[in-house]
Amino acid sequence: MDRFDDCPETALHWHRNGRGAVLATVVETWGSAPRRVGAQLAISGDGHMRGSVSGGCVEGAVILEAQDALEKGEMRLLEYGVSDDDAFAVGLACGGTIRVLVEPVGAVLPENVLDQIVAARAARQAVAYEVNTESGARHVVSTGHADRFRLDRSGFEEDGQMFVAIHNPPLRLIVVGAVHIAQALVPMARIAGFDPVVVEPRAAFGSEARFPRETIVEDWPDEALDKLGLDARTALVLLTHDPKLDDPALHRALVSDAFYIGALGSKRTHAKRVDRLSADGFSPQQIVRIKAPVGLDIGASGPAEIAVSVLAQMIAQLRGGA
Repeated sequence: MDRFDDCPETALHWHRNGRGAVLATVVETWGSAPRRVGAQLAISGDGHMRGSVSGGCVEGAVILEAQDALEKGEMRLLEYGVSDDDAFAVGLACGGTIRVLVEPVGAVLPENVLDQIVAARAARQAVAYEVNTESGARHVVSTGHADRFRLDRSGFEEDGQMFVAIHNPPLRLIVVGAVHIAQALVPMARIAGFDPVVVEPRAAFGSEARFPRETIVEDWPDEALDKLGLDARTALVLLTHDPKLDDPALHRALVSDAFYIGALGSKRTHAKRVDRLSADGFSPQQIVRIKAPVGLDIGASGPAEIAVSVLAQMIAQLRGGA
């Protein structure tokens, strides 16, 4: 996946290649900020950057501070007051304050600690990076912080000293059925931060020409899901409305931790689906997890608009809005 949030990986690469690297992390900001707490900016010793900590209003200042911190080998906790005019210029309704933690890799953020974070991210393992801004103690943990992991929410603990950066596995979308809706949904989902996979056993549908540079799995859905896995960071969307393809996938999904399960089809089609699943032994509590007809009811017409409604429903489910 071409990730938008690969700052830890980039910083580790720059550091190991002798270029020097700094990680700048948003630790506190105004409520309508364009970047969430936990957003990062990687800065190399020779002035290259990856990521962002705002809509552009403080990046220049952060880069200068980061390069000076890298030269002196020290941590910095920066605070910027953003005026109403500056905030409006980057798309905000009002001004406020942004705080940014600056950590040179090696001198402040140990290479082995950053390596633990990068390795966990590559293995789709959720970890939290704890840094005490007073003592400088740093740890990578995989337990505790249950609410932060669930809400994907970095932030300071109540003591105001311990900052916790949550590194959850990347969001993933598995689409069963390489139909027209999928052709619109997959690139939209990628822009929104999902790592999409298309499952399609019919070679004519799941072709490189129809899904350029995307991951296509040419297995039957149940076999594909057994290989891919369905965890709490995964959304599953079924677009074939063919029981031979959809039902085996639903058998896997309904006993998984997938945060979203959506299935294309009319109310009548879904009623028949419910009957089949009930006959197969699934409970009403399990079956009700299926969003069907798939997508928010926005009066969508055509594949692209339906894709918008599906992506919106996925995000609403993830963020607690539906």
